Amino acid sequence: MPRMKKDTKEVRSPACPEDGEFLPHAQILRSVTGKWKLEILWALAQKTLRFGELRRTIPGVTQHMLTAQLRELQADGLVKRSAYAEIPPRVEYEVTAAALSLEPVFHAMMIWARKYAQQLEESPRKRTRSRPAMTPAGRAPKP
Repeated sequence: MPRMKKDTKEVRSPACPEDGEFLPHAQILRSVTGKWKLEILWALAQKTLRFGELRRTIPGVTQHMLTAQLRELQADGLVKRSAYAEIPPRVEYEVTAAALSLEPVFHAMMIWARKYAQQLEESPRKRTRSRPAMTPAGRAPKP
């Protein structure tokens, strides 16, 4: 007996991109996802920081990784690097207007994280690498 094909209508979320529209969405996601990028953007959204201050603000990040992520964020137009001709040299990092416009996205992510925090903690797929939780000021909480 031949199989009857079910009439299946694909249901898409209004926020879901159409097939041909996915590439720009993927590029945007690559700009803000990656090791430490969200933490860097969060810290710099609080205030302009020098490299050493930023490194101390994000416990566990290596100098090499922080440098690489800052360069990528700068290339993507999300972080501005200002170098001053002083002795000793001074370099400051700050978020751009483009990065600041992501604030509603970060806010929505924080709401989502609070709502599902317990479920994520109980997940069998917990991350093996643990990062200290960040305070709203972008610092690890004191023990």
